[in-house]
Amino acid sequence: MEMQIERLDHLGVVAGVIKEVGMIELINEQLGVDAREEISPGEAVAGMILNGLGFSNKPLSLTPRFFEHKPLALLFGREISAASFNRSKLGRTLDELFSQDCSQIFYKISSSICLSEKIDMRFNSEDTTSMSLSGEYDVECDEQAIKITHGYSKDYRSDLKQVVHEMMVSQDGGVPLMMKSWDGNSNDNTIFKERAACLVKEFQKSEVPRYLIADSKLYFAGNAEQLKHLLYITRIPGVLKEEQRLVKSSIEQDEWLLLDNRNKYKTVEVEHYGIAQRWIVVYSSSARERAEKSIKKAIARELETLQKMLRGVGAQVFTCQADAKEAVKRVFKKIKYYKMEAIEFEEIKKHKENGRPKKEAAPCEVNYKIKASYAFITEDAEHQIKLRSCYVLGTNAKKSSLSDEEVILAYKGQNKSVENIGFRFLKDPLFFTSSLFIKKPERIEALLMIMTLSLLIYSIAQRRMRNALKEHDETLPNQIGKQTQQPTLRWLFQLLDNINVVYVMVDGKKQCYLQGMCELKRKIIRYFGEQVRNIYLSGEAMFCQVT
Repeated sequence: MEMQIERLDHLGVVAGVIKEVGMIELINEQLGVDAREEISPGEAVAGMILNGLGFSNKPLSLTPRFFEHKPLALLFGREISAASFNRSKLGRTLDELFSQDCSQIFYKISSSICLSEKIDMRFNSEDTTSMSLSGEYDVECDEQAIKITHGYSKDYRSDLKQVVHEMMVSQDGGVPLMMKSWDGNSNDNTIFKERAACLVKEFQKSEVPRYLIADSKLYFAGNAEQLKHLLYITRIPGVLKEEQRLVKSSIEQDEWLLLDNRNKYKTVEVEHYGIAQRWIVVYSSSARERAEKSIKKAIARELETLQKMLRGVGAQVFTCQADAKEAVKRVFKKIKYYKMEAIEFEEIKKHKENGRPKKEAAPCEVNYKIKASYAFITEDAEHQIKLRSCYVLGTNAKKSSLSDEEVILAYKGQNKSVENIGFRFLKDPLFFTSSLFIKKPERIEALLMIMTLSLLIYSIAQRRMRNALKEHDETLPNQIGKQTQQPTLRWLFQLLDNINVVYVMVDGKKQCYLQGMCELKRKIIRYFGEQVRNIYLSGEAMFCQVT
């Protein structure tokens, strides 16, 4: 009896969601299909997404090896060989994506999927990150391709070349809506200014108000003209004198409204950069805790510096007390959290005669050594902690359409959606980890699009599952066994490990068996949609489970 085993695991979820949202058809619609090819561009992209979401630590060039012993007929709905996902085919697909403008293709695909999935796109979080690259890159590339070069690294890897990746996601599920890759030394202000200009027309088409949410990089004088025509929520840069004055006055007045037991706020109406807007000062307990830790370290470092500088001054000999005092004052000018308390002088008398001087003998010269004592300035440290506990949000949205509380919560959702979910996902060491060794900048730009499409599929799948759990008032176990309605998709992927498709030849006929299923896995699969259920569970009628 001949037997063949293929690993399905969680890939059925990925493939099923790709089918449900019509990803393959959307790609083929943009790039066209060559009947001479065994797989279409859409299937090639789907293969790269399956590879990336397989978390297998296999580079793009090894995609055929990734698909060895995978049930491709189940995943793609037809017989396909692993060799079809060869380096040549995938490379051509990446080249075609680049030639058609990756950011435009992504936006068309994302818009179509978000519409069908009924994603709430009112709150749109925007940010950038740097993606580090290794190796040497082709300098004779398309003039329109991104420039791979050194720049400010948000990963603190200034030794590596990089590109900058921009992404805008919905706060509803962290679904990526737009993406674009930029040169490695691109400035955030330039990126945000261009994005704001592009969004003006796009947001005006929307039937519901859409808000652009971003960090302080969005708010600068050169971007004011675009911001006048957008609804935005942004952090006001702390370098602005107006921001500093407002924070100080809010702390002094101490008249706050309570948001919750961790946050309080105060709102003022201002006109800044020619825009009528609300500035909301937020006092955060979490920010205070961070400030206390930061300032505690700063105080310890400063004390060490102060003691070292005073030892240096104390070792010097001065010709007069005034010079000694001036030297000590120069030390304390550089010190923030300590003040000079007292100065003691030690006289060093010098006589003309050698040996022990007589009692009545007057010294010919008197010099001085100094010893200074100091005290900790408690009120200055507390004032700094209070200043760092506050930040200012700005919005031009009318209070009647968006309350102060909604503005604050929308901004807090920025960090959860774009940074904690989006960029952390893209930088996962198991996700396309070796793919950025590709030598052509054009293909790297296209690969970054593939990675963002993978995030799109991942976030759609996770959102579906969480919404279904909430709708049916059901829960699933998390990593420590507690029941939750908000499990991560990555964890559920682990729970779906060890699902195999077993093919057995019996009397010349090929029979299929699904191995490794259990009630928990069936429960998980039910929440992902019909296509996913078909891949795993419709076979209960035609597959016999092997235990």
